[in-house]
Amino acid sequence: MKIKEGFILRNVAGNNVVVPIGQATLDFNGMMSLNDTGAFLFERLIEGTSKENLIEDLVAEYDIDRELAVKDVEAFILKVESEDLFE
Repeated sequence: MKIKEGFILRNVAGNNVVVPIGQATLDFNGMMSLNDTGAFLFERLIEGTSKENLIEDLVAEYDIDRELAVKDVEAFILKVESEDLFE
């Protein structure tokens, strides 16, 4: 899984936001706010990764159990899909 080109993650006044740049501004109007966990996952998706790697990274970074990580990653993937941000 990988985020489409033209989307960047920025911290604006203490808030994590995904904003479109270049051609992406024609298809995506606005921005998406993320909490710190969402920003952590989004950064990995910019590079490209698998669902399994996202789960492993979340467990390692936040010291949470795998079951919670799976639920969080699945919910995050649905959010990103609903915004049509995957390649």
